[in-house]
Amino acid sequence: MKILAIDTTGQTASAAIVEEDKLIAEFTLNYKLTHSQTILPMIDEICEKSETKPGEVDYIACACGPGSFTGLRIGAATVKGLALALGKELVPVPTLDALAYNVFETENIICPIMDARRSQVYTAFYHWENGKLCRLTEMLAISIEEVLRMAEGYGQKVIFLGDGVPVHRDRLSRYPDFLYAPAHCSLQRAASVAALAMVLAREGKAVAGNAFELIYLRKSQAEREREAHLQGEGEKND
Repeated sequence: MKILAIDTTGQTASAAIVEEDKLIAEFTLNYKLTHSQTILPMIDEICEKSETKPGEVDYIACACGPGSFTGLRIGAATVKGLALALGKELVPVPTLDALAYNVFETENIICPIMDARRSQVYTAFYHWENGKLCRLTEMLAISIEEVLRMAEGYGQKVIFLGDGVPVHRDRLSRYPDFLYAPAHCSLQRAASVAALAMVLAREGKAVAGNAFELIYLRKSQAEREREAHLQGEGEKND
């Protein structure tokens, strides 16, 4: 099975091709350029350099959130277009699951945290059991203080990773039992999305392009501003 995967849910843009247990190609960029500028050229590059025709892949995988609203929609539009053009099914992979998948077979708790702004992070807690990554909590949009309380509650070492770590390093550093994934494991990687998609595809969780859905966890800024505006208008009319 060969899978083309992308992740555009955070600041990092990443594209990869994985065939069974072999990573064929990966292109990851954590820089200033927008995903609309980078993701299609990245896909072209890895396909060209690996001599892979897009039509040769069995599935297309995409990190489906939570994450940046703009990044999520760019990723979704990209893979839906590819799926339509190539006649392929899509494998949605939750971003937090793929991030946690960067850390393999540890006895410690794994906690990816993505900066969600507005003093919140997107997060969930995980552990490995019998060679399988298991989610211990729902995916959450909560404050870092709530994350710290939950992490303490496990009573064991917790490995943190994700772009929320540098944002909240001061608070995290107060806890000596917390560990941090190294740079090559800490941010979104399309190779992890592809590897996890391989598992999900075998479980029958691939979907048609028009059935691909994103995980938001909270409303967009535009929706929040609209609701605040409507609420203000309502209060004026009372």
